[in-house]
Formats: sequence, C-alpha cells, structure tokens
Amino acid sequence: MKLEKRILLFVFLLSVAVNVNAQYPPVETKLDKKIMAFLEDNATNWRDMNVPISDGKALYDIILKNGYTKAVEIGTSTGHSAIWIAWALSKTGGKLVTIEIDTKRYLEAKANFKKAGVSKYIDARLADAHELVPKLEGEYDFVFSDADKYWYKNYFVAMDPKLKVGGCFTAHNTAMRANGIREFLEYVESLSNYKTTFAEESREGISISYKKASK
Repeated sequence: MKLEKRILLFVFLLSVAVNVNAQYPPVETKLDKKIMAFLEDNATNWRDMNVPISDGKALYDIILKNGYTKAVEIGTSTGHSAIWIAWALSKTGGKLVTIEIDTKRYLEAKANFKKAGVSKYIDARLADAHELVPKLEGEYDFVFSDADKYWYKNYFVAMDPKLKVGGCFTAHNTAMRANGIREFLEYVESLSNYKTTFAEESREGISISYKKASK
C-alpha cells in the first residue's frame, strides 16, 4: 500500500474512532467508567433490533436534561437502549421498567445489564407488552417504544393516562414510516396537549412527544 493511501486510511479510522467516542457522555464516576467500558467493548455487537449508539445517547440526553426518574421501555431486545436509559437514570435517581416478549433476548439482556453494572436501575420483565403495558400501575415521566410498530398508537394510548405532565413519549424507527408508524405519528401530532419533535441526530428516527397538559 502506498504511503498516501496508508495516511488516508489512518485518518479515516481515526475520524471514526473520534466520532464514536464523541457520542459517549463524560466519565465522572466508577459506574460511568464501567458502563462506558462495556458499551465500547460491545459497540459493534449490537444486533437483533437494538438501537445504534447515537440513538442511545439521544435517549440518555433527554432523560438527563429533564431529570426524569420513572421510565418505561417497550421492547428490550438484548438491552442496548435500556443500558443507555439506565445510565441516565443512575444520575437522576430513577429506575426503568423494560419489557421483552422473547425469552432468549430477555435473558441475554439481563446478563448484559449485570455486566454493565446497571441491574439495580432496571426492572426487566418477560411479558407480552400488549397485555402488560395497559396494566402498569403508577405514574411515569419517560417512555421509549421500540417494539411492534403497528402497535405504537395502542402503546401510546395505554401510557398516556400514566404519563406525567412534562414527561415524554419517545418512539423509535419513525423515519421508516412502516405499517402503524404513520398512524401513530398522525395521531400524536394531532393532540393539542402534546408537542412532537424528532431527534435530529437519529437516522432511524426518534419521535419525542412532550406532554404539555393533561388534556
């Protein structure tokens, strides 16, 4: 390989590394260090419907910015987004309820939570979200929906009465406009007591619907 090509390759790889590292929050505590080390070690291993790093960081930022403490995630997969959410909640004093229907993914996610050091901030539940979400008790201030797209509107309708004013309902893959996503977006954007925006840094799309009033 010619010297010029080697230099260009080195610059490219360096820029990729810098961009990836720039997406992680600053490390301030031992837990920060443990979580970040786990995420960096597994940065290229998140498949099976997990969110990319940029989207995990977007969720982290929303929670931290608003001081949210009671979160629900619909669709755990193997735990990448839940770790980002739990990382933010570890700083606000909160906890996450995350729901996964697949046993294999659920068990892998729980193992990942332990390795990342965030198990104490997560209540992981193996269940059908269609049945469990309407039955959840209490109030919440943050929701992340990343399960079956055609059910997004139903998840929103079920969580709306439980969502505090000032809280937000976020949904993943909204750039896809797949079956059910368009219906969900049209519905939530029509509500006068919600303001919906989209995370600019997300290629796959994250809708962010803030609840301005109870009705």
